[in-house]
Amino acid sequence: MVSELPAIGEADFPLYVVTDEESGDVLVAAEEVEGFFVDPEEGAPKVAFLRACEVNGDRRRTEDAVLEIVNRGREKIGEYFIGRVVLGEIDTESAGGKISSVPCRFFGDRCDYPGAAKIWRRWASGVAMEKGDWLQWPASHHSAWLHVVQNAWFTSNRRAVRYGVDDIVYLDGARISTKPGFFCAIGEAVNGPGGYFGSNLDALADCISSSLSEGPPLKIVWRNFRASQESLDRAFIDSIMEIMCEFSVDVTIS
Repeated sequence: MVSELPAIGEADFPLYVVTDEESGDVLVAAEEVEGFFVDPEEGAPKVAFLRACEVNGDRRRTEDAVLEIVNRGREKIGEYFIGRVVLGEIDTESAGGKISSVPCRFFGDRCDYPGAAKIWRRWASGVAMEKGDWLQWPASHHSAWLHVVQNAWFTSNRRAVRYGVDDIVYLDGARISTKPGFFCAIGEAVNGPGGYFGSNLDALADCISSSLSEGPPLKIVWRNFRASQESLDRAFIDSIMEIMCEFSVDVTIS
């Protein structure tokens, strides 16, 4: 595992778009946001959208705001339902006509994963997701990566089922050092890079049970299983194996 974050620059396109859920009106579109991705133990800082490319001068508030995460093609890849939002006074413009900062009176919930901001930039970059991308992030960011995986998966209207076509999927216990990392690994193994297959034990069971009618029974080869036992607590491993047994998942341990 690496100890430093991957080198990812700031977004140079409007990554964050606040819209009214009912009308679809855009209130603000900006390259960055501060004060939204926060540690819940650090309180609720002020929210501001940075390097805004678009601000709606006619509509500066909504009771039902959606914060959309969009890629370079302005395609929505993630979303947060945030409720009431009121845009504040606009700061001076920066070079290129972008508004340097748009403060926001923010009444809804924030994202409890500070690391998700940089991970969203990776997902929105336009660079294809590759196998093992999640392993490029330190273990402290595995929960944030899993959060982005889950958010993006359901935003794209995919279901909690197996989409992969491989008869056998492989897990490498030597690469799994955290509980969120296990779900990142099995999501990728079953549904490809950036794939989702549960974010906790209950969700894993739901994914497996929902997939029973989608194709042949799931088969898993869990390599370096002992390494997983050493990294993760025994109760967690036992619960996983109980779920696999309950739904007749063929697990080969090596």
